[in-house]
Amino acid sequence: MRPVQAPWVRTRLRTAPGAAVALALLVVLTACLAAALPRAVDRYEDAGLRRAVERARPQSTTVAVWAQPPSPLLSQEQREAALRPGPLAARYEKIRAVVDSPLVPDPGQSTYGVRTATPMEASDGWLPRPSGLPARISLAAQHGLGAHVTKVTGRLPRTDGPVTARTPEVEAAVTAATAKSLHIRLGSRVHVPAVGRASLAVRVTGIVTPRDPEGAYWSTQPLLRTPALAVVPSNDPNKDYYWLGALLLSPDAAPALLGTAAVPWSYRQYAPTAGSLHSYDTDRLRSVIASLEGGPGLRRIGALTGPTTTVSTDLDQVLGTYTALRGGVRPLVAVAAFGAGTVAAVVLLMAGGLAADRRRTELALLRARGASLRGLMGRLVAETAVVALPAGALGCGIALLALPGARVSYAIAAAATVTALACATPAVRAAVAHRVVRVHGGRADVASVRPSRRRTVAELTLVVVALGAVETLRRQGAQDNQLTSLAPVLTGVVAALLLVRLHPLPLRALARPAARLRGTVAHLSLARAARTSASAVLPLLALLTALTTAAFGGSVLAGVHETRDRAALLAVGADARVETSAPLPTGLPERVRRMPGVRGLAAVSIGYQAQPGNGTQSVPLAGVDPRDYAELADRTDLGPFPEAELTARKASGAVPALASPAVAERYGSRPFPVRLEDGSTITVRVTAVRSRTPAVTAGDFLVVDRAALSRTAARPNALLLTGAHLDGPALRRASGGTASVRLRATERARYVDSPLQSGAEHVYTAAVAAGAGYAVLALLLSLLRASPERAALLARLRTMGLTRSQGRRLLILESLPQAALAAAGGALTGWATIRLLSPAVDLTTIALAAHDVPAGPAALQTDPTSLTLPALAVVAATVGAATAQAWWTGRRGSVAELRAGDTR
Repeated sequence: MRPVQAPWVRTRLRTAPGAAVALALLVVLTACLAAALPRAVDRYEDAGLRRAVERARPQSTTVAVWAQPPSPLLSQEQREAALRPGPLAARYEKIRAVVDSPLVPDPGQSTYGVRTATPMEASDGWLPRPSGLPARISLAAQHGLGAHVTKVTGRLPRTDGPVTARTPEVEAAVTAATAKSLHIRLGSRVHVPAVGRASLAVRVTGIVTPRDPEGAYWSTQPLLRTPALAVVPSNDPNKDYYWLGALLLSPDAAPALLGTAAVPWSYRQYAPTAGSLHSYDTDRLRSVIASLEGGPGLRRIGALTGPTTTVSTDLDQVLGTYTALRGGVRPLVAVAAFGAGTVAAVVLLMAGGLAADRRRTELALLRARGASLRGLMGRLVAETAVVALPAGALGCGIALLALPGARVSYAIAAAATVTALACATPAVRAAVAHRVVRVHGGRADVASVRPSRRRTVAELTLVVVALGAVETLRRQGAQDNQLTSLAPVLTGVVAALLLVRLHPLPLRALARPAARLRGTVAHLSLARAARTSASAVLPLLALLTALTTAAFGGSVLAGVHETRDRAALLAVGADARVETSAPLPTGLPERVRRMPGVRGLAAVSIGYQAQPGNGTQSVPLAGVDPRDYAELADRTDLGPFPEAELTARKASGAVPALASPAVAERYGSRPFPVRLEDGSTITVRVTAVRSRTPAVTAGDFLVVDRAALSRTAARPNALLLTGAHLDGPALRRASGGTASVRLRATERARYVDSPLQSGAEHVYTAAVAAGAGYAVLALLLSLLRASPERAALLARLRTMGLTRSQGRRLLILESLPQAALAAAGGALTGWATIRLLSPAVDLTTIALAAHDVPAGPAALQTDPTSLTLPALAVVAATVGAATAQAWWTGRRGSVAELRAGDTR
């Protein structure tokens, strides 16, 4: 009878359940994060696209198809039949089928109908005439009126029998806004000119309130909802005005428009469904729009409605603005993604290497007994796959459930890549270590293992690639390509390779003077640190990449926040601004000065129509208290100046003035008169030039001492406040509710108006945090790898008289040099990366989106916290791990530790 053999995989898993559980947890976490990243990017990019479409006017986003009336060559009955609801609905559905995905029309907001191409003059004298000109009326028969109103006074229009071009009277409804502006009541008759017969009478039977006034049904053609006061084009400054309004007919009454003096056009409005829009379909969507406006799509529509059909929409412009914003955000997010992904990959490689090293003796024995390398690798892959495959599937499933509504393919691909890497790493590592059959391995520290030529060539290649990426980024900017996004990561990789080659040198130099000390701990720890494992490149690579990414990420976030803060300051002029067109109440400045949070206050009288020189141009003139205003300018760093610049009178008697560069260039240093808004005149001389000033946030300006102005002109109409946590509602109440109150914090929040910005910041922060967490995990794995050897060393030294405190100091001092060098190298690499890439990275897009603010380009800002805090965390984690190992080793017996060391 043959003995029953236990399966290899089951036996191996039972012998090391802790290692299997740890691997499963690592794969679950990594696969979940890898799958979550593309889904998170999809979600915020889709939300940004939908927000952009929703914020745009329906006039811009709706696809409108306009067709001229039926051909005059047709009979009158055929022309009338073409405008009836049945044929219009059939063509509407056929055209809707032409509109290809991903442009999905919203059935609730899309519609069709017939409308007069030009408004017609109404002959009724009771309609309002602001300038004596008759009102002009547009007639529209739009489908679905009853479903888009919430209130009907009277009833909706209808028809009694078939309507033709000769019908003398039809019914109509108007919106409440139209009825109010044009003085229309129930039963009112509006007469519009007809062709070859008496005017067409339109009787109003209902006044309706729109259900969704801002929706595409009403807002694609705003005149149907809201009347307009139009102006007659002329060069006369006294313009003539007239009212424009629309009457809403029943769809069955559309043939009556053929008898009017205006040309009736049929139209179809296809409003896009915002929920169906996806960022990854933007290029296809723009291609579909281009086809509809002037390509195959237009030809197909023209075959249904006629050769003169036109398709118009501004949705492609909305998409263009969005893609420009997305193009500025993506490269910055890619930097964080590549950094975190590199660190996670290194940790997986380290975990696989640790698993292979733990089995080194066993695998070497199997090879010595005749096991093939291919068979050994197959068994290791199977053993790892039993744990990694379910873990990877679980991590991917968690990401899919936690972040719904995004593409699945990229998430599955990312999780599968993580799982494959986890499965292959132990087998590949074992194949490299055991490709030659040997029982006893040699030493693997840097004193005995020298870098091979292949490794040297590979490292030099990485250096060249990194230099090329940095130079490309500096020349072309942060474009959407992988090479430039990898520049910070490659910089960290090069720094890690250099540190691995160079760090033993200073440690050996320090070991020589330490040998002269009386104690042996310092010399022994430095000697061991200088002879560290030659495979320490992976932990250092993880640490330096994580530290570089964290420094770069902190610099990006600091630059974004600084840019927004600066832009808000330029827009407000201070931390808060209280301004009215009339003089402020006399006691208001003192009441505001005593409010909580107010640090400084400058009362300013601003005249925006001051006329210097010959009075051909107006320049804002601000009258200020020199002391308060100088303090304000210094605190805000908006054109700071010495107080004496506004108080020292010149011999000519002219009032000293602070001016913008354009004003200073125009009038020079000579005295010139300035006529104020109250009719008084002062003579000023430019004594200082500044490009910006708090009182006037844009354009040219003059700033003078308020004491030199007349009593009327000197009364302040604006208060500029500095301080933290200013209360906007309290400021409005204090000013009586009539003043305009603007807060710097509110203005700063306004710049984050797209989910692209906030989503990118959140993903960036999460990626940097994940990279830092994996870096700490890499550090712990490196310490865990050396833990058995260190424990055996302490046991041997304790047999020679080493105390527990000396053993603790030995482990700490042995680990500290590498951690300190890694931390210092990471901080230095991060700082150098920021300095190298700062000229090429423009954060204006992610900081301000589409806002036009004269804040200058947003550049990377060195963030001391992101440079020092992760580095200190690395040192603290190293010291803590060494202390914990020394404490745990001290609790175990020396015999057990020596046996553990001997077996390895």
